[in-house]
Amino acid sequence: MNDDPSLQADASGDDPERDIRLMEKVRAGDEAAFRELVEAHQHRVIGTVTRMLGDANEAEDLSQQIFVRVWKSAPRWEPTAKFTTWLYTILRNLVFNECRRRSRHKLTSLDAATDDEDHPQQFADGTVKQPDTTMLDEEMQDAIERSIQELPEAQRMAVIMRRYQDVSYEEIAEVLDLTVPSVKSLLFRARTDLREKLKKYLGD
Repeated sequence: MNDDPSLQADASGDDPERDIRLMEKVRAGDEAAFRELVEAHQHRVIGTVTRMLGDANEAEDLSQQIFVRVWKSAPRWEPTAKFTTWLYTILRNLVFNECRRRSRHKLTSLDAATDDEDHPQQFADGTVKQPDTTMLDEEMQDAIERSIQELPEAQRMAVIMRRYQDVSYEEIAEVLDLTVPSVKSLLFRARTDLREKLKKYLGD
């Protein structure tokens, strides 16, 4: 739903000096500083993970794992890069692992799912479900989210970071371990793919 902060673009600005100050304390085991750090970045993390996985409940669980990893890795943290770059790198590793796990699981369950695909969805009285024109906007939004989720992992994360979190090309490149030109090429291919998937809604 629109009121869910996990589905909204992150509106909070970066504060690198605050992040460094808090991480210095977290590295020393300061739990209060850690809670403040989580509060500052949880919407960014949950929003990104939700769009990567397409499941708000799983995103909540994985986001907790990300912050646990931040706490456990804090003693090894060095302020040589922005904290958000380090945070996104942890997020990338855990999310990509989860995406690959789900992909393997999907392959093993594919045969079971195909039995229902040739039958139109029906109500309890046997009538075929028809589209509700009042839900077209919601349908389009769902189509956008679904199309993003169908992108390859790196393209998907680049689009989410750029579109929803307004992350710079340079930071996306660091997180994905790519050059800036490679990131721009990745985003171009992703946008081309999305336009093709969404041409039904975009018109000619």
